[in-house]
Amino acid sequence: MGNGVLTRLTGALRGRAGQGLDVVRDIGVHTAQTLRAVSSLGAVRGVVVEATWLALHAVLYPLGTVAQELRQDGPYGHYRTDDLPPQQRGLVVSAMEAAGTPIVLIHGVADNRSAFALLGGALRRRGFGVVHAVNYGWLTALTGDIRRAAELLGTHIERVCEQTGSEQVHVVGHSLGGLVARYYVQRLGGDERVRTLVTLGTPHQGTLAAYLLPTKLAGQLRPGSPLLTELAAPARGCRTRFVTVWSEMDQVVIPQRNARLEHPDLLIEEHRLRDTGHLSLAIDARARHVVVTTLARLEDQAADLVPKQRQAQHVRVRHAQPHQPGRSTTTRQPR
Repeated sequence: MGNGVLTRLTGALRGRAGQGLDVVRDIGVHTAQTLRAVSSLGAVRGVVVEATWLALHAVLYPLGTVAQELRQDGPYGHYRTDDLPPQQRGLVVSAMEAAGTPIVLIHGVADNRSAFALLGGALRRRGFGVVHAVNYGWLTALTGDIRRAAELLGTHIERVCEQTGSEQVHVVGHSLGGLVARYYVQRLGGDERVRTLVTLGTPHQGTLAAYLLPTKLAGQLRPGSPLLTELAAPARGCRTRFVTVWSEMDQVVIPQRNARLEHPDLLIEEHRLRDTGHLSLAIDARARHVVVTTLARLEDQAADLVPKQRQAQHVRVRHAQPHQPGRSTTTRQPR
């Protein structure tokens, strides 16, 4: 009996060691692929932008630690448009519902609302009256839990709806923030409140980088984790529209394609960038354009969600970017 126990223990240790070696090898392979990818001119630009934003973000970070008060800007106190810039006036006049839907921004791990300094301003300039960034603490990487964070996000969204009188919100989540919001939508009934969820560099299928930390949160972010398996379960009737933006040069989500959201029950619009770093996804001009235009053009969701039995279709549209030679690819996955 002793020999049998020893044999099983030895086999288990070998299995774990083998799994660890596989993870290390995969990380090495994808790191090499990323290094090859940054050899292009566009990728060099992306590296410079990422480094610049990292330095600027370090300056803005202390300001972002202070919680943002919920406020309503623009015409929502008096419904006058004569004092608004033309772009804002156009959104309010042509799409009052879109302009009046609150937008909740939720940052990534070890970050705060300062990550949305540029995106928040772009949304306000476009005419959105309520753009509110949520802080959920920089200790999340060490002590965090995605399920608990999703519950707190739900409470916060309820408060936003109560204070603004809105029935629904849009959510934009960067990195971990997108996964927290997705759990709220799929598992906690958040699809009743969240009209659109935009994710920027979110590890929807996990990331091998999570093996570098021995924390509970990191365990939830590993490919195939119980939490990610839970999110892969059927989500029939989910009313939220998903928009994912991911980059082939993401250095945090490994492999990069794990930032793609693939689920047969969800309405998904996908945008792929080729040369943007993980942090820069929150400031990249193309990503900002996707977010702003997506939320400004509120498509008729009801019409999209009626034919629930139809099979998923994939339509690929390539958009040339005027300010650089690279291209982004949009993939729409209707139900």
